[in-house]
Amino acid sequence: MAVGGMTPRTGTSPHAVDVATVHRLVSGARRDGRRQLLEPEGRQLVEALGIEVPPAVFAPVGAPISDAELAELQGEHVVVRAVAEGLAHKTERGGVAVVDRRPGSVQREIDAMRDRLADLEPAGFLVAEFVDHEPTLGGELLVAVRWTHDLGPIVAFGAGGIQAEALAEDLLDRRRLAVLSPGLTQPSELAAVLTDATAARFATKSQRGRPPLLDPEELTDLAARLLEFADRFVPHDVLELEINPLAVTPHGLVALDVLATVGDAAPGGEMAPQRPVWKLARLLEPRSIAIAGVSSGENPGRTILRNVLRDGFDPGAVTVVKPGVETIDGCRCVPAMDALPSKVDLFVVALAAGPAAGLVAEIVERDAAEALIVIPGGLEEKAGGEALAARMRDAIDDARRRPDGGPLINGGNCLGVRSRPGRYDTLFIPESRLSGPGARPVPLAIVAQSGAFAISRLSRLEGLDPKYVVSVGNQLDLTLGDYLDYVADDPEVTVVGAYLEGFAPLDGLRFMAAARRITDRGGVVVLYRGGRTRAGATASTSHTAAIAGDAALGTALARQVGVVVAETLDEFDDLVGAFARLADRTIGGRRLGALSNSGFECVAIADNLGPLALAPFDAATAARLAAVLGAAHAADVVDVHNPLDVTPMADDASFGEAAAAILESTAVDVAVIGNVPFTPTLRTIPLDGDGESLVAPGTVGGRLVELWRTSPKAWVTVVDAGSRYDLLARAFDAAGVPVFRTADRAVRALGAVVEARLRGRS
Repeated sequence: MAVGGMTPRTGTSPHAVDVATVHRLVSGARRDGRRQLLEPEGRQLVEALGIEVPPAVFAPVGAPISDAELAELQGEHVVVRAVAEGLAHKTERGGVAVVDRRPGSVQREIDAMRDRLADLEPAGFLVAEFVDHEPTLGGELLVAVRWTHDLGPIVAFGAGGIQAEALAEDLLDRRRLAVLSPGLTQPSELAAVLTDATAARFATKSQRGRPPLLDPEELTDLAARLLEFADRFVPHDVLELEINPLAVTPHGLVALDVLATVGDAAPGGEMAPQRPVWKLARLLEPRSIAIAGVSSGENPGRTILRNVLRDGFDPGAVTVVKPGVETIDGCRCVPAMDALPSKVDLFVVALAAGPAAGLVAEIVERDAAEALIVIPGGLEEKAGGEALAARMRDAIDDARRRPDGGPLINGGNCLGVRSRPGRYDTLFIPESRLSGPGARPVPLAIVAQSGAFAISRLSRLEGLDPKYVVSVGNQLDLTLGDYLDYVADDPEVTVVGAYLEGFAPLDGLRFMAAARRITDRGGVVVLYRGGRTRAGATASTSHTAAIAGDAALGTALARQVGVVVAETLDEFDDLVGAFARLADRTIGGRRLGALSNSGFECVAIADNLGPLALAPFDAATAARLAAVLGAAHAADVVDVHNPLDVTPMADDASFGEAAAAILESTAVDVAVIGNVPFTPTLRTIPLDGDGESLVAPGTVGGRLVELWRTSPKAWVTVVDAGSRYDLLARAFDAAGVPVFRTADRAVRALGAVVEARLRGRS
């Protein structure tokens, strides 16, 4: 029986989706108890999306194909394809073959294929016209629409064909797939996002004189239709649709192989019950706090109490639930929950996991708090605690149906929150091991699943005092997206450093939407994602999941909405530090001025420019720098160029004058001031161990600190040396100067700041 294809479409909008056909195909599969559409049905589905398929004849098992049916197909060859549920990778199983268009050849291949695939019990065989196309990069595309746990429906374009997975291995991660989201991707972004993927760029751009294989507008039009389809039918009707390959032919795009998985009527991964997120203000800026789990000796609860009081919270507004004592550290104690005098804004549960679940349930049932921070983990996993865990979950669910929605819960398995506006800290790390808040918070928030990650960043980014530090733990209730959505409305937070290992259901979409709001108002989100490896990818029969699991898809969308993605922990620290310290600095463009007293450092800067461009110095600046080289007796050794090498002969005054000349140049937008500190001509080691002397007036450090105070431009410095020079780096850090320990890291971080700031203006 003929199943058609490649016929002109008339009377339909190029963006129309045939809704009736989609529903008919899905209903038929469900009626038959199938989770997948058979290939003839899959062909009808993509035709309903306005995608061409090659003309074909379907032969049920045992039914021969007539000469007349074969005669309707064009060309010398045809493609024989087995049709069987669960047959995802046909080529590997011998379920597809190209043969002569002769009845005998076709029948022999069908018989052989039926024997090879006897275990799958094929429903029949599809014999299709052979579509002539270039089976090269750009000539075959992979197109997928699928449901993801954290992002909802997505559409992806990449390199297709039987080598799709192998080819993807050789492409940069961010070039493997173009990832689109109905909820995030704007129509105006489609063309740029699509051509950012290598395969789409090869298809739509000229290559060494060869004209483009595909009109970019045709690809953009297809993407728009697929986004419409994803938004309307995924996941309730279709869980996944994959076309591989989608052949790029002189006549347009043709789907050669289709895999479609039917969705569940009520699939998993739905959003949790609505949380009263407006209460985050009570959690982050509470007027009253209760704490359970405080010991008379040293324990996490006692450390939390001391940190709360250290940060300035009124002891008269703190209640400790602890029997047998009346006060502890100047705070009132009550013996049990029923003695709590009134509802509190924030309740901190620092008990062991076993009793914690019961206490959380009691707090929720009594409506004793607007918000909770639950420190321990294992609330639902402890042996013998199943009944308490069930009671806790039931109490939370019941509370969500109350008019006020019940309390918000941060955690469990978290260190909690340090909130400068809230004047409290539950991180339970003694001040002897982690510095407390400084004099003035910077416009930074750190939001992390891991408490250890958060405090490690606080320690490494010494000198930066974030407005908020949040450890969300296992996201029993509050999520990363909730916090990002909250700070998106806070103009005092311009930089967010986020660490995640996995989103709560659909929270990735919430996170990305909030990140876009932050970037749209001129802020930035820096993201480090754990669990990015192939081992963490979602298991699936499709090529798309093998090429990129949900983590990779989320990272691609994060970049699309303006998130700056850190590939390493060092890079995360560099980026967060640079963005926070340069937040109020002017960036007029990409022109970089660079200075060092070492040739290798100048080369390292030039090798890592990224989005930056070395500025040609104007005549006045060049003359000023020539005078500096002359004064340093270096004019016979080096010429004036950018980066400028002042050589180890430059003393404090010459180095400072060169830095001032570059920063004051109208040809320079941003700068890197490198300093390899070993030369005796520079004061880079302290006198009598006094670090303050390193930034005294007249020293190279003092001159650079003064330039930091007087120059409004964005610039960074470098101290490339070992521990003996840590005091110099710390002195710069204490003065607010962004300092890096290698030049390549400095210029890459500065480049990321420039790129983000300039993108925000476009």
